[in-house]
Amino acid sequence: MTEAQTDRRAARREEPAGDGRGRPNRWKAIFVTLLVAGVLGLVAWVLLGSRLLVVRHVEVTGADLAPRDRIAAAAEIPVGTPMARLRTGAIRERVERLREVESAEIERHWPGTVRIVVRERVPVAVFARGGRYHLLDRYGVTVADRGSRPPGLPVLTVASPGPSDTATRAALTVLSELPERLSGGLAEVEATGPEAVTLYMKDGQTVVWGAAERAGEKIRLLDAVRRTVAGRALRTVDISSPEVLKTK
Repeated sequence: MTEAQTDRRAARREEPAGDGRGRPNRWKAIFVTLLVAGVLGLVAWVLLGSRLLVVRHVEVTGADLAPRDRIAAAAEIPVGTPMARLRTGAIRERVERLREVESAEIERHWPGTVRIVVRERVPVAVFARGGRYHLLDRYGVTVADRGSRPPGLPVLTVASPGPSDTATRAALTVLSELPERLSGGLAEVEATGPEAVTLYMKDGQTVVWGAAERAGEKIRLLDAVRRTVAGRALRTVDISSPEVLKTK
């Protein structure tokens, strides 16, 4: 036997038995893979297919103008639907179609409660039409209507009240800028156009506001006028151009 053959035989004897050692590791990897797949399948079944985590209760919070049962009906959440399958975005859109609702959030509270948190539109003015009093929010959206005039809201007088009407938007912009010390004494806001807003105060004074711009300057000027004794007695105060005060 040659020296080379002897070296090859010796090397083979020293080589580890790779196949025998690797086989347990492969079985271990297969077992772990099957275990993970089984756990994931069980979780998916619990979330999507079982009766363990389904909608059992629908709660509504933040509602005052809109009845809670009407909000729940608009949400269209069937009891028994798996919680994980709820399309919260679509539910939110359905709730926000209600005229009283400005925005909504849909919350899952495991194991079986869905909570609808609504932010309602806030009425800031009222106008009369067809024997009804219609409440408008700051955007000109009709929030609700009543058979009698609700207290505490100024009357809006415009030709075509609504969110797309420029006169309406101008009048409501002025309303939103007024501090409480002025808005609390406001009886009516009139707008014949986007640059022709007039305020009628409860004490009988008329304030010609003009365009909605420069609200800060106009408020400071009006405050200064109304603080004086003569200012309280004035019938008309024109602050449409703050540089030139006109009174009657």
